[in-house]
Amino acid sequence: MYKPNSLRSALEAADEDLKRNPDRMRVFIDEGSVRATAATSLSFEYGYILNVVVLDYARHADHLIAPTLAWLSVHQPEMLQNPDLMRDGFTFEADILNNKAVDLSLKLRLTERVAVSVGAGGALVCQHLDEPPVDPHAGVSWE
Repeated sequence: MYKPNSLRSALEAADEDLKRNPDRMRVFIDEGSVRATAATSLSFEYGYILNVVVLDYARHADHLIAPTLAWLSVHQPEMLQNPDLMRDGFTFEADILNNKAVDLSLKLRLTERVAVSVGAGGALVCQHLDEPPVDPHAGVSWE
């Protein structure tokens, strides 16, 4: 799975405090599942909740939410385009420690597609696929 490390890198790049103190960010995968079919290929999709916990965070949550939304626009764009997916696709919890800091947990419902093919000598080859391109004409009426 590549999305957990990708989001970690994006948040560290967007926040100087996390860049200086990367150990204050913990990343967990919860409720993971594998979706596959009885098709002729072994290709599958991971589904999971990515839980990013930032400990003792002294800045406003906006400084984590905005870069996470920017990351989602590339790595899980259908979530931002579909209110039903967004409703429970990006949630958070906060433990208010004092007047200056919180422990903040961001939870993202993510998927990752993996194409499986047979390579040389019969070895299975797994390739993580990029998200499908966003259709700029989706929802546009030509009438």
